[in-house]
Amino acid sequence: MPLSHTLSKPNTFRKLAETAQAIAETRGSNAKIARCSQYFSTLENDRDLDLAACFLGEGAFSDVSGKRASVGSRTTSTLAADFCEIDYDLVFKPCKTATGSASETIEKLFTNIQEAKDKWSGRGLSLEEVKNIYDRLYEVSSRNDKQQILQESWEQMTPLEVKYFIRIMGRGSLRIGFESKSITSALAKAFDHPVKDIRHVHMLTGSIGKTAVMAKNNQLHEADFQLFQPVAFMLASPVESRSVEDFEAYVAEEKFDGMRCQLHAKGDEVKIFSRDLNDISGSFPEIIKEFAAKELPGTVLDGEICVYKEDTIQPFQLLQQRMGVKKPSKKIQKEYPVALISFDVLYHNEETLFAKPLTERRKLLNELSGEYQLPVTIQKAITAEEDVDVLFKQALEHGNEGLMLKHKHSAYEYGQRKKSWLKVKQPGGSLDTIMMYAHAGSGKRGGTYSDFTLGVSVREDERYEEEFIPIGKAYGGYTDDELKKLNARIKEITAEKYGPTLGLYPDIVIELEFDDIQVNKRTKANYTLRFPRFKAIRWDLSPDDVDTLKDVERLFEEKLNQERLGQAQNPSFEVK
Repeated sequence: MPLSHTLSKPNTFRKLAETAQAIAETRGSNAKIARCSQYFSTLENDRDLDLAACFLGEGAFSDVSGKRASVGSRTTSTLAADFCEIDYDLVFKPCKTATGSASETIEKLFTNIQEAKDKWSGRGLSLEEVKNIYDRLYEVSSRNDKQQILQESWEQMTPLEVKYFIRIMGRGSLRIGFESKSITSALAKAFDHPVKDIRHVHMLTGSIGKTAVMAKNNQLHEADFQLFQPVAFMLASPVESRSVEDFEAYVAEEKFDGMRCQLHAKGDEVKIFSRDLNDISGSFPEIIKEFAAKELPGTVLDGEICVYKEDTIQPFQLLQQRMGVKKPSKKIQKEYPVALISFDVLYHNEETLFAKPLTERRKLLNELSGEYQLPVTIQKAITAEEDVDVLFKQALEHGNEGLMLKHKHSAYEYGQRKKSWLKVKQPGGSLDTIMMYAHAGSGKRGGTYSDFTLGVSVREDERYEEEFIPIGKAYGGYTDDELKKLNARIKEITAEKYGPTLGLYPDIVIELEFDDIQVNKRTKANYTLRFPRFKAIRWDLSPDDVDTLKDVERLFEEKLNQERLGQAQNPSFEVK
């Protein structure tokens, strides 16, 4: 069916999808930014710009909206199989396994299967119409209702639109090699503003769409902080990537094995926001109740939520029992009691403190701790690397992740990992894994296979029929020369190819380093690795040497049962 002439208009979702695909196929960060900037410049209507920036940078809904479409992968995948009139288990699932991506699979099936081609027309939905679809999905709860809305929507989209519609709806990465900080750079280029001004306004508003409109209309100076609207968090750089020239310029505090959060309070009104700016107040009612009773003046605290029991900070794995539970029972609250430990204050008594040096912010935080009985991190002076080593060992004895080194005069910065805050961590462990799939890279790695799915052995595991099952994906940790050698070998061991993904015969063993092991019931292994990366390519090992799922389970249990030093000895936090 011929496509409508409206598809070329800037305010169509088709144009946004084409732009996203063009960015994915463009090499180099600056070239990607220029392409995105050009697209933003064509959007004359404020509402279209708001939606376009939101879709590309945040997802179906603004981060501060608290809304989610809540459409699972199985909901879209089974509907796609029906749309194509194919068997879900026999056809769709193997295709998805081969590509490593449900959205990629759906795009290719919709493009090539005649039964699907007969159903879609690509009539040129506007950005506003697509936003209305996301709103409808948010308002319904049953799978049947959601699939009916999806079916009606997909019939009006091209396969490329469907792919990006699904990715935007999922709020995950668009997988185009274009992070949110690149969106701010594109906005700065499109509307001729300094990047730092765009980042600052984005931090204040929490909305990339609202920031885009303010940039277009030269209203950045009007941005102001609002209590109970979360601001973007300051990030830290790994200490390995930033040499420390003057240790005396920093203070050290322990990096807790918990969940970063931001608490907003005024009187008996209290809200807690996660690092991705979601309102998670309902998951931690005891913290809300505790802070409501304190009746703080308008205040914003940056801190960490930890399971704190028997005078000890407990493993992150126990905190996972509370995360995502919107209304935890009294039993869960008793079994996994939590505490909020603050390490920074961003707003107090109608004054924003972002530009104040850390020393001033901490002085105020300590005063608030004494007046309102707030647990706060203990900061230690350091003068040399030896001091860091001693404190790092103590942090590990507490069961914490490591140390944070913070420059005494640092402002609260957003959008870049700078030298102001440094994190000192050690890997949670390593596993010898088998390379199962190779995925084509984008940007500067276009034309090579640079993303990899790694697996562990279940050959002798009575629970499984396969030889290997996935345990994680890794995207870095190798040199350019190693990547060339990997790609040469991958060509020789390719078992199947589907789109940008290769299924491989068991051959290449990768020693995979990771921060932690997490329970994930949605995966075949029931576990995933947290921040996996290459430690070494083990050309000397064979598939017979690969670690097993039972090794993963053993490591998980060891971390869970690790003896931890209580807070009575060399405490890592206190109430002033």
